[in-house]
Amino acid sequence: MSKKSRTKSSKTPSGSPTAKKTALKTRASTPTKSAKTQRTPATKSTGTLAKAGSHTAASKQLNSSKSASPPPKAKSGLAEGHKAPAFRLPRDGGEVVTLADYAGRKLVLFFYPRADTPGCTREAIDFTRLAGAFAAAGNAVLGVSADPLKAQEKFRDKHKLGIPLISDETHQMLEAYGAWGEKSMYGKSFLGILRTTILVGADGKLARIWRNVRVDGHADEVLEAARSL
Repeated sequence: MSKKSRTKSSKTPSGSPTAKKTALKTRASTPTKSAKTQRTPATKSTGTLAKAGSHTAASKQLNSSKSASPPPKAKSGLAEGHKAPAFRLPRDGGEVVTLADYAGRKLVLFFYPRADTPGCTREAIDFTRLAGAFAAAGNAVLGVSADPLKAQEKFRDKHKLGIPLISDETHQMLEAYGAWGEKSMYGKSFLGILRTTILVGADGKLARIWRNVRVDGHADEVLEAARSL
C-alpha cells in the first residue's frame, strides 16, 4: 500500500468533518429528547395535583359549611308589642290553665327544653326561689315544656318547685310563642324547644322576649324587668 493510501484511510473514520458533524448532532439530539421525555410527565402530574388540590379544598369548604352549627331558628314571627297568643293546656296536678285566667295581670312564661335536666332544673329552682318577689310585683309565673304531666309532677316533687308546670305535648303553644324551632347538636339539626322567656303585660301584650336564654342570673333579670313594667 502506498503512503498516500495509508494517510487517507487513517483520516476517514475519525477525522472527517462529516463524522464529527454526525457525532455532534447525535449527542445534541439525545439529551434534548430525554429532557422532553422527563418534562412531559412532570407537567401532567402538576396539573393533576393542582386539580386534586382544588377539589380537596372545595370539599373541605363544603363539609365545613354543612357541619357548622347554625343558630336556633324559631318559626314564629312573634315580637314585642304583639298580643299574647291564647292557650289552654293541662298543668301539674291535672288542672287546666288558660291565658284568660291571668287577664289583667302580668305573666311570666318560661319555656324549657326538658324536665329534670341540669339547666332546666337550675332555671325552675331560680324562678321558684323568686316566686314571692314576682307575686309581690303582681306577676304570675308558669313553666312550659313538652314533657307529659307525670314527668312534670315528678320534676316538681323532686326539686320542691313552687310554680305551675304546663304540659304542651302537641307543641301548639310552643310554636305560637316561637319557642319551638330548629336546633343543632354534634353537627345534626333537629326540631326542639328553644329556651325562651316571655313577659306578658297586664294589657295582654308581649312586653319582653328573651330568646336563647342563658340560665345563670336569668330569673333575676326577668324579675327586674317585671318590676319596672
